[in-house]
Amino acid sequence: MTSRRPASSFGRKLFITLFKLGLALALVGGLLLALYATHLDRTVQERFSGSLWALPAKVHARAMELWVGLPLAPAQLERELARLGYQSTSADPQPGQYRKIGVDYAIHARRAQHFDGEEPERLLRIRFERNQVAGLWDANRRAVALARLDPPVIGSFYPDKQEDRVLLRLQDTPPLLVNTLLAVEDQSFFDHHGVNPWAILRAMVINLYSGQVSQGGSTITQQLAKNFFLSNERTFSRKLTELIMAIELELHYSKEQILEAYLNEVWLGQDGNRAIHGFGLASEFYFGRPVNELPPEQIALLIGMVKGAAYYNPRRNEERALGRRNVVLGVMAEQGLISEDQRDALRQRGLGITATANAGQGAHPAFMQLVRQQLTREYDEQALRTLGLRIYTTLDPEAQMQAEQAVAAQLPLLEKARKLPANSLQAAVIVTEPTSGEALAVVGDRDPRFDGFNRALDAHRPIGSLVKPAIYLTALEQPQRYGLGTLIEDAPLTLEQPGSPPWSPENYDHQHRGQVPVFRALAHSLNLPAVRVGLDVGVDNVASTLRRLGGAPPDKPTPAMLLGAVDMAPIEVAQMYQTLAAGGFQTPLRAIRAVLDADGRPLARYALTVRQAAQPAPTFLVTHAMQGTVREGTAAALGKALPGLQLAGKTGTTNDLRDSWFAGFSADRLAVVWVGRDDNQPTKLTGASGALPIFTQLMKALPQQPRSAQAPAGIEWAGIDPSTGLLAPPGCPGMVQLPYVEGAAPRDVSGCGDAPMDSGSNEESLIDWFNRLIP
Repeated sequence: MTSRRPASSFGRKLFITLFKLGLALALVGGLLLALYATHLDRTVQERFSGSLWALPAKVHARAMELWVGLPLAPAQLERELARLGYQSTSADPQPGQYRKIGVDYAIHARRAQHFDGEEPERLLRIRFERNQVAGLWDANRRAVALARLDPPVIGSFYPDKQEDRVLLRLQDTPPLLVNTLLAVEDQSFFDHHGVNPWAILRAMVINLYSGQVSQGGSTITQQLAKNFFLSNERTFSRKLTELIMAIELELHYSKEQILEAYLNEVWLGQDGNRAIHGFGLASEFYFGRPVNELPPEQIALLIGMVKGAAYYNPRRNEERALGRRNVVLGVMAEQGLISEDQRDALRQRGLGITATANAGQGAHPAFMQLVRQQLTREYDEQALRTLGLRIYTTLDPEAQMQAEQAVAAQLPLLEKARKLPANSLQAAVIVTEPTSGEALAVVGDRDPRFDGFNRALDAHRPIGSLVKPAIYLTALEQPQRYGLGTLIEDAPLTLEQPGSPPWSPENYDHQHRGQVPVFRALAHSLNLPAVRVGLDVGVDNVASTLRRLGGAPPDKPTPAMLLGAVDMAPIEVAQMYQTLAAGGFQTPLRAIRAVLDADGRPLARYALTVRQAAQPAPTFLVTHAMQGTVREGTAAALGKALPGLQLAGKTGTTNDLRDSWFAGFSADRLAVVWVGRDDNQPTKLTGASGALPIFTQLMKALPQQPRSAQAPAGIEWAGIDPSTGLLAPPGCPGMVQLPYVEGAAPRDVSGCGDAPMDSGSNEESLIDWFNRLIP
């Protein structure tokens, strides 16, 4: 008879077997979990041991400098303060605020990092008289020699992930922001070890009861682990990884380190492709000012957006954001961070966000292209995008604004006057400082926000009569042969060219004036005298002069170059005219003053480099004749509009009226303007009727100094009879005072019997244009 095993014995063995299997699985699972945790630990430490973030390079404009005697209108000061996010107040101003008191301003300037040091936080008092700074004092009424406001941020070079942030140190973060964040997001932050089991359990119960995920139990450390290392997917494995990483973060790093990282990592919005991370950047993005200047209700809004920056976006969902802010204000009152009366009063306030998000970001793409072009000579793309460089540039926000406005105002008027299709004209503008070579403004498109083809840097067009100062400089560098009073024949000319048809250049008006002095030939932009002089001194020599000045002549120059058959970009023209404006001394145009690393240490200074490209005396003769262009020649309308600046300039027009140019300068401002069409069709505009109105509006708006009448050493003056080019006897009608290189003035005396020449211009003047436009 077969014996049977008792059922209890079988069950015991089955239990033991299952227990062993479970224990083995647990051991294996524990081992795998330990290995996984070790891998995660290594990931956490590797990330935190190096640079936590790829920091974009921040690009700053030049800071507004203030001193007694500075030409500055109060409206211009207020525009600069608005760009910097300063708030007007009727009380005593706090940092980032200003108050207008009659003709005085009280500005509480922020502490600001500049490329050459730090400007302290201080109260400044400014007095204006006739659009000039008449007084500058500190809070104790002590005179201040020089003060600087913050250098505005105008753009960034972003990492591949397109993340942007302004780093905050925990000790520099307002305590109210830190305490409110902890009160709303993680009240037990300083007590737990990365995970709060009770908060997780509470959230699970609430979510089960409500039937939806309505509350989270994540600590700040968990949120940081998720933001740094993980995705937003809602899975058990992702949550487990988050818990492990949170514990490991707490094992290796202090609470202060974790909190500081969270303040800089949390996502608080989106600006196109740019992700807004951290409270430092969010403060500037939404309110236009640093986080340490935010009042309690604006801090509450930012804290409230942590729950969902897209859902509570104040620019898209104002009521939703307002409700969330008021909830946070309630928490602040409950925690004793503000009083109940404060809570009630603050809930009545609006959100206070700026109308646009960081107006400076991406606002000047043409100038930023010039900055990038110069930076890439010394820094690779990776460094620009990840090392948090601070790039201090030469951009003058006021000059940039005025250049953009001049283009926007004048192009539609020109199209209407010439019956051209709307938006068919394009323009480019470069504004520089002649002595330093600093680029102050760049406009590369009629839409200044267009980040594409930059006509100021890349549109190479024929320059027309802008070449003529180089022709006459080449001649005047031979003072024994040429002076401003030297007579040149203005008569028909035909040049035989081997292998090509004969070339017969003509004046713009097809008139011939006989013998004309050099100064009038240049002032009235006569073609035939310019060609004769150019052929006499040598086309190759003129090309060499162009190159010395900073222009870009053709490799094989031909006589056609003498009438502007040479293609240059506006920035190349600006370099050429900058040398003339600086008295023959060439300073390479630059857009960068200095580059600092993320800690404020200088990496590079872009020092002023100067070389003599032409002798001061003949350069002075050319600029004197160019002042005649503005006073009586093709740009006479400019001279009438701005008679006190003693401007020098030159109009330029190309064949079939395809390109309209004007280049001119005062003592401290130079501008080059080009107007044309991308399809290269005629514009029906000369230099005087197209580019000059833009130049005139721009220069009217810019504070600047007139050109000095003082001649450099080596110049003598002589009274000349322009009909003969000889010394004028006393009482000779039409006599003009002209400068000469010392020892080269005429010695013979004129009979003063000839009639003065017709001074009609070769290019249509702006006055003529208006007379034809309005009979």
